Formats: sequence, structure tokens, C-alpha cells
Amino acid sequence: MIEVENLTKFYGPVTALRQVNFSVDSGEIVGFLGPNGAGKTTALRILTCFMPPTSGTVRVAGLDCQEHPLKVRAKIGYLPETVPLYSDMTVFRFLAFVADAKGVPRSRRRGEIERVIEVCAISSVAQRIIGHLSKGFRQRVGIAQALLNNPPILILDEPTIGLDPAQIVEIRSLIKQLGGEQTIILSSHILPEVSQICQRILIINKGQIVATDTPANLTAQLQRNLQVFIEVEERGPEVAETLATVADVLEVRPVNGAGRYLIETKRGQDLRPELARTVVEHGWQLRELRLQDLSLEEIFMQLVTDEEAEEEQA
Repeated sequence: MIEVENLTKFYGPVTALRQVNFSVDSGEIVGFLGPNGAGKTTALRILTCFMPPTSGTVRVAGLDCQEHPLKVRAKIGYLPETVPLYSDMTVFRFLAFVADAKGVPRSRRRGEIERVIEVCAISSVAQRIIGHLSKGFRQRVGIAQALLNNPPILILDEPTIGLDPAQIVEIRSLIKQLGGEQTIILSSHILPEVSQICQRILIINKGQIVATDTPANLTAQLQRNLQVFIEVEERGPEVAETLATVADVLEVRPVNGAGRYLIETKRGQDLRPELARTVVEHGWQLRELRLQDLSLEEIFMQLVTDEEAEEEQA
């Protein structure tokens, strides 16, 4: 559905993107991650035909973005980080305006507006002034305008920024529902959000793609050692000191309150039986014992840090 080959973009002497290559299959929900200044926004602007690349090729549904920009735009629904809403319009009037701008035929315009209103669950505010709506409803209106004319691709830039926890859950659920029917690229700084919604992750740093895979595969590739989470009833420094004496334990770190520890062991050696035996032998009550994978934050930081370290060595 989306193919990016050798994408490069210069802003004068500054290189925003360097030989970027990736693809997104039809129906995928792909997370697009990177630190500030990594090139995410530039890549999204090129994908949406907002600006041309310096070199390279971007194809959307088989169409070259430079040769057929209007046709490409018709296939993309875009929600930028700052949602472009007219605050003095009602929700219905605004969606009618966007539908007209997108070329939705008059004969099916009302039906299309009603469809996106239902999908985004904003029927209760359809006749209200946008400027009077909560942030959550305004975000839903922004997604609704992106869905008008049923584009096969959605690009969502920070769709839950500024929302309260309840609103975030609602928007995440909506995005999940849209996956499969539409191909979605989700750019977000909220890494747990990406891991919950996206099937695959693209990580960009300093204008280059440094990793692309599922969260599970990235964890398997990058997790150098095993991590075991353990919680015991007993509290005190002697617990960590005792657990550290178990053979092949590399480190014991207290986490999130007393009696809870993260134990790092050599990769390929599951020490849970030995750790459980140690707890029982000392008469401590074992509350929880489980393997713990790297979080997406840890994967992200490891990739970015490793790349910077390689550049410094070079």
C-alpha cells in the first residue's frame, strides 16, 4: 500500500532524511517512532504530498507522490498534530465543508457525513459549535474529517495528545476498530500507546530507519539478558542481597515499592525455579514471579543510544 525507497530530504545544509526505505502493507497499523528532530514530521509531510523529497520515491497505492499528488491525496486521510478545525462552525457544517473540499459527490455527501459521525461516535454533538466541544470530541471530529470519502490510508500524528485518560482509551479503541479496513500510520510520543495499538513499529533516528519489526521480535532481538520480576512479602536489604547470591544472577534492582525486584540473569538461563527455592528456604512469602520482556521504551532508548554510540566511535 505504501512503498518508500531511498527517500532523502535536505533543508539547505541540514539532512532531515537519509536514504529511508520502508513499506506498509494493506490493513496494517504501523507505529512511527523517533525522538524530536528525527525526521518523522518531514516523512509524513512527504507521504501526504505536502512537500517534495530531495530524492527518492514514494508510492501510495501504486501512485508516485510526485507524479500524481492529487490522486495520492485522495487516498489519504490525514490527522495532523494540531487538528485543523473551524471553531465557529457546527460539527455537521464543518464535515460538510470538508466533504465538499474532498470532492465527495453531492448525491452521497449527507450519507458519508452521517457514516463518519456514527463511526466516530459524535452524533450527540453533531449540531454543536466546535469551539464549545471538549478536547476529546474535537479530536474525534478531526478523525472524522480524515475518514471522509473513505480513504484506504490514514496517517495520524499524535492522535491522543492533550486528552485525559478516559478520552485516550476511547480514541485508542476507535483506531483499533479502523485497523484492517484502513492502512494506518500512527506517529506518537506515547510509547505504551504504540505497543497497544500497532502491529509493527518503525523507529527513525537522525533521518534514518534504525529498526522495523513487531514489538515482540524487537524484544527478542535486543534483549541481551533475561529479566525476572519477583515480589515477596519480606522487606529489607537482605532480600536483594540474598537473591544476588543465586548462581548466574547478574543484577538485582528494587522497583516500584518495597518487596519488588527486577532480577537480570544470563540470556537463555531461566532462574525462576532457583529463585523460588531461595525465597521458600528463607521462609519468605512469594507473591509473584515472572519473566519480564523489555518495554517499548527500553527498546526505543537502546536503539537510539546504540546508534549514537556507534557514531561517536566512528
